[in-house]
Amino acid sequence: MTHQDYTDVDKSEDVKALHGMGYAQELERRMSRFSNFAISFSIICILSGGINSLAQATSGAGGAAIGIGWPLGCLVSAVFAIAMAQISSAYPTAGGLYHWGSILGNRGTGWLTAWFNLLGLITVLGAINVGTYYFFVGAFGGYLGMEDTTTVRILFLVVLTGIQALINHMGIGLTAKLTDFSGYLIFVTAIALSVVCLSVADTYDFARLFTFANYSGQPTMAADGSLTGASVWPSLSQSWVFLLGLLLPIYTITGYDASAHTSEETVKAAHSVPRGMISSVLWSAVFGYIMLCSFVLMLPSMDAAAAQGWNVFFWAMGEQVNPLVKDILYFLIFICQFLCGLATVTSVSRMIFAFARDKGLPASSVLSKVSPKYRTPVAATWTGAILSVLFVWGSSLVSIGDTPVYTIVVSCTVIFLFFSFAIPIALGLFAWGTPKWNKMGPWNLGEGLFKLFAVLSILAMALIFILGIQPPNEWALYITVGFLIVTAIVWFGFERRRFQGPPIGDAVAKRAADIAAAEKAVGERS
Repeated sequence: MTHQDYTDVDKSEDVKALHGMGYAQELERRMSRFSNFAISFSIICILSGGINSLAQATSGAGGAAIGIGWPLGCLVSAVFAIAMAQISSAYPTAGGLYHWGSILGNRGTGWLTAWFNLLGLITVLGAINVGTYYFFVGAFGGYLGMEDTTTVRILFLVVLTGIQALINHMGIGLTAKLTDFSGYLIFVTAIALSVVCLSVADTYDFARLFTFANYSGQPTMAADGSLTGASVWPSLSQSWVFLLGLLLPIYTITGYDASAHTSEETVKAAHSVPRGMISSVLWSAVFGYIMLCSFVLMLPSMDAAAAQGWNVFFWAMGEQVNPLVKDILYFLIFICQFLCGLATVTSVSRMIFAFARDKGLPASSVLSKVSPKYRTPVAATWTGAILSVLFVWGSSLVSIGDTPVYTIVVSCTVIFLFFSFAIPIALGLFAWGTPKWNKMGPWNLGEGLFKLFAVLSILAMALIFILGIQPPNEWALYITVGFLIVTAIVWFGFERRRFQGPPIGDAVAKRAADIAAAEKAVGERS
């Protein structure tokens, strides 16, 4: 859908829906349906998580972790996207998950959803950009004489995240153009990588895609070239190592909540947002499968690949691919990973803005302010970017035993994100047809199908949590439980009396004057 298809009537309907939830049209609707798809597709970025986390499969259950595990893991992510799409069509607002958790539940469930989502988004932004840093070092560090030190890493993140925040600062129009470009670039680069892998493969041993192995507990290649490096997974049974390999697709195919976070900047949001979520998951799953299967077929040996551990991608490309072709692909992948972080800054900033708009954060009056010039939440954008860098810096300096706190917290981030998905979905299961949710959006599965996907999402959440706290990530359990205890103390001790949540019922009508004033302040014209 182009902007030429967006009529005054369409805009009126979008604004009417937003006013009906008690919010002003402060952000600017510059994102097409494709743009809404592209921002989620860019955050998922199969060229980021799909490459940087490959060892979870190749040093785990081997080829079957890709050939069988990838589609299974993608199905797990898809059930969340389908259930969330139903809710997003009924409630197309920025920071959607928080809003849904409040409307379908209560102030407390909304507040909990917001904190799970916010913490997950900030830490996952840090993790994405750290992954980009390590990819850059692996791809180009040798040419530049780069050494991986904490100082170099943080300086790289400051520059990278700063550029991403600056682009977001300058308006959703520029950001949307770049994420649209990212959508096309991911398609082209994934296809190019697949073609290159298949063209240099020694043989097409398709059986390896469905052959189970167990490389858990095996040492990997250390920096000095000896097989003394830490194993990717501790010694486990074949069944467990295959299940843990599902974390590769599950952790890669996430971030599609960005379509909901940018609802207030998307034209025909009630139609476009659910389609953006689902199509981003579908196309990522399909192109990711083609790309990763091609990579597995290219590997000289599954045993040798398993021994490389986290360096498997660079090792295989170095062994099989022409140096010039390899470097061109590396450059394209790096740009895709940079744009993945750019889209994540957008998602983080809209979540901060939406939560602050309802006074859910310290300094909410500042964080909820929208620039009249750029029509973006400038303070929220820079706050999210700065917090992500501070998270990486602070957690890299502290260790528990031999494990940096950064590594431990990152293992929790996707658990936090999926919890923030599961809470409103579970609430919707019981709210359907009640006064809390008696009007569906134009994208409607129907009661039976929605409840089926809601139940599947709850079961999937249980699976993700169980897998996410297994060794070597067992500390994720204590961090998650600790976070729940802290949030309970803060909620019952302070926020339950103070925090009012989003406007619901009669509170919506009372905000008419505030809505008009907010729109006038940013120059919005009806």
